[in-house]
Amino acid sequence: MLIHPWDAPTSDSEWQEWLAVHDFGQLTVNGLDGEPPFVQPLHFAYDPRAGADGPGSAGLGEAVTHLARPNPIWRALEASPRVTLSVVDDYTFIPGPWHTPEGAPTEHGTPTSFYAAVLLYCTAHIVDDPQLKADLLRRQVGHFQPRGGTAPVEPGQEPFGRMLPGIRGVRLDVTDVRAKFKYGGNKPERMRRRVMDLLADRDGPHDAAARSHQIRRLSAAADAGTGA
Repeated sequence: MLIHPWDAPTSDSEWQEWLAVHDFGQLTVNGLDGEPPFVQPLHFAYDPRAGADGPGSAGLGEAVTHLARPNPIWRALEASPRVTLSVVDDYTFIPGPWHTPEGAPTEHGTPTSFYAAVLLYCTAHIVDDPQLKADLLRRQVGHFQPRGGTAPVEPGQEPFGRMLPGIRGVRLDVTDVRAKFKYGGNKPERMRRRVMDLLADRDGPHDAAARSHQIRRLSAAADAGTGA
């Protein structure tokens, strides 16, 4: 993923806070014997404070998830545990006329896409121990249902203990991160503010989220003294 300087995160906290509320992505695993990669959509729970602390750990946190035991991804994951978890959201299309330079005909504006993307490069660890799987599931449920409402998972206990053999857990130890917030950061401030207004007027799917990114990043650039 190409990341220009103006699209890069302003800090680690920018992508970590975004990832905390964008918890559905695609896990990509190398295919076997030259086959195409496996791409598995899934929910996950990311914790920047978790993960291995031993030699080789990048200290970038850990994501946890689980999949059904019949999933065809397991052989590939066992053969090649180096994987990528990709999350893309808050995307919208920017029509060419919105990006028309001052004094130029509107048809000379360049169409583009706005989006946020985080790639987590990870080492995957398959979890089959019943108690460790139960612990992993409790972490996921705690992330998605902080108010509770679902019985805890305990091996050998109803209602979910009997279901544990049907799944395998996955811990993803994050070794590197590539994050991008593509929201016109290379454009003059006047043009960026015009696009903000146009997004508010259009009010299509993801337009409000894209606009909030523009506002936040423009403010951060101003605070850093790098605003256009």
